[in-house]
Amino acid sequence: MQVIWDLEKAFVKDAIEHLPDPKPHYNTIATLMKRLEEKGYLAHTEYGGSYEYYPIIGKENYKQTFMKKVLNTFFDNSYFNMLAYFAKEEKISPEEMKELVKMIEKDKK
Repeated sequence: MQVIWDLEKAFVKDAIEHLPDPKPHYNTIATLMKRLEEKGYLAHTEYGGSYEYYPIIGKENYKQTFMKKVLNTFFDNSYFNMLAYFAKEEKISPEEMKELVKMIEKDKK
């Protein structure tokens, strides 16, 4: 999705050009873009049998949808479980945890 947002619209070959090496196979990216379209994230315009894809969902909406799925799938729909995981795995520093607590307390006021 990031490549499509960056390019604003792209054929499969354009998307592949903007990916890091090693480049994935053309069919892999074509299938991925088709699946993203089926899920309602992309749409396309057809030019003589070639599809130029463009995003129909913004980054923020995509992020919210993605994070809801992650939260539900891996953390039993619990923000506490998610934050506890990152704390236990030391993926978040004590300073960052304090900042999160401040943000939560501020929002409750």
